[in-house]
Amino acid sequence: MNIKKRFSDSDLQRIKTAVKEAEHSISGEIVPVIVERSGHYRTANYKAGILGASLAFVLMIVIDRYIIADYSYTLFYDPVFIFFVVILGGLLGGFLPNFVEGLKRWLIDQGQFDRETRQRAESAFLQEEVFNTRHRTGIMIFISFFEHEVIVMADRGISKVVEQKQWDKIVADLVSHIREGKIVEGLEAGIKRCGEILLEKGFHKADDDVNELSDDLRID
Repeated sequence: MNIKKRFSDSDLQRIKTAVKEAEHSISGEIVPVIVERSGHYRTANYKAGILGASLAFVLMIVIDRYIIADYSYTLFYDPVFIFFVVILGGLLGGFLPNFVEGLKRWLIDQGQFDRETRQRAESAFLQEEVFNTRHRTGIMIFISFFEHEVIVMADRGISKVVEQKQWDKIVADLVSHIREGKIVEGLEAGIKRCGEILLEKGFHKADDDVNELSDDLRID
């Protein structure tokens, strides 16, 4: 499903309202960002290609040993024919992860997921100009669907006074909501908690404070 189809107009408005309410009394900016995936993971295609070629070769051995009894099938023993069968198996295997996300996820280790998601989150932080606030008080809540990962990233004005474990708690709660199919509710709760943390740390809204970043959910 296209990621934009996951959210109705009502869902988008709820998230926007949550951001607006959370920012009502604070000097910070909260930016929710959701992406379909953080990387292309071509490694999965290469691995699947090797597996497909290996499986094709093993299958030919099994057919030769246990199925074909008539040795008049000379084509089956032609090295060129074997070569093309193995290549075909590799090509089919290499394309399969593009259509079966579960297979692609199985072929990629968690470390690569973490690296790709972190890199994409850092790019989004710059692209959405979360750093571009007067007092460097921007917070980004980043969700990457394919990797099943959530990152809360705060600018230096906030990160120097807020412990990482508080962001980790927001991440854990949001992941729990997503697993239950309640992503909008999870985002609302996470956004609200970000606002509460800033209030607790003294980031109160000044008289001349303006809304520096859009309240809308960013979807890519």
